[in-house]
Amino acid sequence: QVQLVESGGGLVQAGGSLRLSCAASGRTFGSYTMAWFRQNPGKEREFVSAISWSGGTLYADSVKGRFTISRDNGQNTVYLQMKNLKPEDTAVYYCATDSQYRASYINTHTTPDKYDYWGQGTQVTVSS
Repeated sequence: QVQLVESGGGLVQAGGSLRLSCAASGRTFGSYTMAWFRQNPGKEREFVSAISWSGGTLYADSVKGRFTISRDNGQNTVYLQMKNLKPEDTAVYYCATDSQYRASYINTHTTPDKYDYWGQGTQVTVSS
């Protein structure tokens, strides 16, 4: 059973930074795409970033240049470093992973239906 547990959310002022972590268990972590999505009440879950098993990365335009995704396969953990946060970054942030073993092309991995396992989410609130 794959389990994902996010941590690191909180309240921060605009311009500040946070680092989210997602600890995975239940299978070989290093062979699958990991991603971050975010969601606000009444809105659709929005793609933020993804990282392939080989380290290739993908970002939403809204976070490009401010957020950095990384993974530590030895620690079974994926990170999202968020800098220069804006009030519009406020959301619940979810970690997700797919079931495609060593996917070589992740440019289409930007919708929730591409992912099979989800964490419980961590709240990020950015005050103006």
